[in-house]
Amino acid sequence: MSYTPFNAPILSGLLGDREMTACFSVRVEISAMALFEAALARAVAAAGLIPTEAGEAIAAACSRFEPDLERINAGTTRDGVAVPELVRQIRAAVGERHSRHVHFGATSQDVVDTSLTIRLKPVVARLKERLETIDKVMGELDRAFGRRPVEARTRMQLAMSITVADRLRNWRAPLRRHRQRLEALAPTLLCLQLGGAVGTREAFGARGDAVAARMGEILGLSVPPATWHSARDNIAEFASLLSLICGSLGKVGQDIALMAQNEIGEVRLSGTGGSSAMPHKQNPVRAEALVTLARFNATLLSGMHQSLVHEQERSGAAWTLEWMLLPQMCVAAGAATRTALDLLGSIERLGAEP
Repeated sequence: MSYTPFNAPILSGLLGDREMTACFSVRVEISAMALFEAALARAVAAAGLIPTEAGEAIAAACSRFEPDLERINAGTTRDGVAVPELVRQIRAAVGERHSRHVHFGATSQDVVDTSLTIRLKPVVARLKERLETIDKVMGELDRAFGRRPVEARTRMQLAMSITVADRLRNWRAPLRRHRQRLEALAPTLLCLQLGGAVGTREAFGARGDAVAARMGEILGLSVPPATWHSARDNIAEFASLLSLICGSLGKVGQDIALMAQNEIGEVRLSGTGGSSAMPHKQNPVRAEALVTLARFNATLLSGMHQSLVHEQERSGAAWTLEWMLLPQMCVAAGAATRTALDLLGSIERLGAEP
């Protein structure tokens, strides 16, 4: 992942998420690509398309593969994608006897896209886990403060009194729906890409489906009925969900920031931020960060929808745009869930004093 606030030395503590960022490190990405090549070798060997001995040799070489990252960097500059240089290095590691069977029937996009879905598995799992935890924490706040009054405001003007439970209900409902959306999307998102040069699996002949099914078993990925080289709607739908998660948590942050105003005083927070000029201030930093992350992902989402536009069977431009945007959106959503848990855990009081 390129230099962003999420891996910057100063801002990463405020806006980043180490667990999510780790899913997009270069080491993890190359390891996922090597997993693809190992699974491919095993699957095509099982289908009788390459010798069994070759499949075993390739899988073994991939398991201990140490990439030359400088050469992969240079190769990506030249080829526009890391895979050609990666395959050259794996072939060298396998040795001359079996090197021609490496990457059999696959294309660079198969490797890159499947590497992405392998790395998205822990992202999806962690988001689901954190959303569930956030819901539980909100339930605890409801039990502790739910009956207390707060002032409802419509269009930033006083309306009438409601309870803390009413406001918490509005916070929790969309987050529960997002968990359901994640569960529904996972089977179509976390899937294998294996199409070969133009998405038709032409090199495998009649055994293409069998190869794909075996690879899916090895990698723990679903196998879609058709390849998705240039049909990126599932990726864009996931990006939309990342923005929805951040947006719903941003609403929580915005509400808490307003409730924390001195003249309103409907929430008391511990661990608030200080001011260099006004020592009396207690700034709702975590709440503000949630608003920022929501706006950030909402901005990037338009770019992800631009990346839906592929020319014919593959677009280098749209594909590269996706690489630039999606990792940042994943980390932003991770940071939002992490920050929300910190913020909710810092609440000492919700609603008016009894």
